[in-house]
Amino acid sequence: MSAELPPRTERFFLLTLAGIQFSHVLDFVIMMPLGPILIDAFAIDTHQFGLLVASYSFSAALSGVLAATFVDRFERKRLLLACFALFGLATLACGLAPGYSTLLVARGLAGVFGGILGALIHTMIADAIPFARRARASGVVSSAFSLSTIAGVPLSLWLANHIGWRAPFVLIAGLSAVFLVVGLRFLPELRHHLDEARRAHLLSATFSVLAEANHRNALLFSALIIFSGFTVIPYITVYAVNNVGIALPDIPYVYLVGGTATFISARLIGRWADHYGKVEVYRRVALLALLPLLLVTHVGRLPLWGWLLCTTAFFVFISGRMIPAMAIIASSAQPRLRGTFLSLNGTVQSLAMGLASTLAGFLTGLDDGGRIVGYPLVGYVAVAANLLAIAFVSRLVMHGRDG
Repeated sequence: MSAELPPRTERFFLLTLAGIQFSHVLDFVIMMPLGPILIDAFAIDTHQFGLLVASYSFSAALSGVLAATFVDRFERKRLLLACFALFGLATLACGLAPGYSTLLVARGLAGVFGGILGALIHTMIADAIPFARRARASGVVSSAFSLSTIAGVPLSLWLANHIGWRAPFVLIAGLSAVFLVVGLRFLPELRHHLDEARRAHLLSATFSVLAEANHRNALLFSALIIFSGFTVIPYITVYAVNNVGIALPDIPYVYLVGGTATFISARLIGRWADHYGKVEVYRRVALLALLPLLLVTHVGRLPLWGWLLCTTAFFVFISGRMIPAMAIIASSAQPRLRGTFLSLNGTVQSLAMGLASTLAGFLTGLDDGGRIVGYPLVGYVAVAANLLAIAFVSRLVMHGRDG
């Protein structure tokens, strides 16, 4: 059952979670646009840079497996803030890293704690917000992703170009310290899940989650959604510059415009999902996402405004699916196992990101002119995974009254 909060407390609760989400999402997002700067700073190749990006995802996957064994044994607020403090220290270590190897280790540590944070945030939303308002609450917290895209990417590029590549990481560590203090003040304690967890064997919650068919279906549904997006996402910038003809200095506009649009659409999609039904809204948004998935992987040379139309639609609908989807996924878990389930879900999502990026790397390549080849095939794979997810959602049973 959800622990009902007074309206003012609920508002501050969601805004605080959004601030924490902003910090750890920004830490993940800024790595890709910082690629050329880091490659030059450390004299590394693209494969070594890929390891920097992948270290975060695979560490997050590993931490999700480990967190599933203990996350429901602790009071939510204390565990969230402890992980957030350690995440801030790991991010600061990224900014202070003297070389490539130490940065690689620091990125892995940031992924360990960032992976746990993502699961805990959605767990706390599901614990504290009634089912009828849960998608709207997820929309508020999901707007942090849009803000990180609007403010984070352009600001991180500006800081890196004018101060140095370390500056964005120091900025995120500072933001983490601020939101840690805010969390201590405004987050309520959530402990109603503890009684059964304390009597259970260390791995019993994990086994209980995996033993239930509805949980396994929800995890597969989650993997399909993430896979369909992350086959395409890592290569959008390279495709834009090499194939579409977008100038590198114009790339921040892609994130600025797309992020602004998703900041507005996330709140609307959350409200629609609560009003019209989470499954129905998910299906419609996911179907609308098929067109931009094909456009951004198939178009040829375009002016900047044409590419912005394609990428903005991509950001709005690809990220928009996640708002009703996360409400559906969180509500598919037994309430007493929700923390364990969402930790495993974080692991599944991180693995799906890594596998999607790896598969897309095998399917694509560069021709003699430097243009990406094979990207249309990546688009077809993404469409197929998206269609499977749409078909699969009807198999999920949610613990709440909704369609």
